Amino acid sequence: MAVSTLGATNFTRRIMSNASSLEQLVAALKASVSDGSAGDKRLPPVELWNPSYCGDAGLEILSDGTWLHEGARMTRERLVGLFASILRKDGDGETYLVTPVEKIRVRVHDAPFVAIRADRYGEGRGQSIVFTNNVGDVTVAGPEHPIRVAYANGTPRPYVLVRARLEARILRAPFYEMVDWGETRDGLLGVWSGGAWFELGAL
Repeated sequence: MAVSTLGATNFTRRIMSNASSLEQLVAALKASVSDGSAGDKRLPPVELWNPSYCGDAGLEILSDGTWLHEGARMTRERLVGLFASILRKDGDGETYLVTPVEKIRVRVHDAPFVAIRADRYGEGRGQSIVFTNNVGDVTVAGPEHPIRVAYANGTPRPYVLVRARLEARILRAPFYEMVDWGETRDGLLGVWSGGAWFELGAL
């Protein structure tokens, strides 16, 4: 049975066309996670919310991290950042925008985030690799945020887990930096981060 998109359409129209609605949503999301301490930047607890599914509202994330709404590029960085903060990938493999009262499907062409920068702290087994993605999230690779490399037509496509099933595809420049920081074990190139070893591929 088809799910009505009326609720999702109303949701996106409300927050994308009305500045005051955006401000209200930002304030509501901040209030739901803030403990009042200075510099509190925790993400909304989307894993605790169980709203009704509202359908598909024409939201897409392209493989380069660009957000679209009904085919048009979303250029408001603050709105993209807000949407990114309430993304959740469920066990059905689908990605959703989740609020306490609504759940909207987002079509993701590859990964919802793109890792645009990698920084290394330390060397060898003691090093940590820190990724910054296209919406400003920072992820330290390690056991809880593993790096994996898939292949498409023989070309490596590396990813790092940002949070709860949501990955960032690592762009070519930071991936090549990782290769420079890596070492070989049993004929395989890999890299250490956060005390964990991650294979990058065969030599």
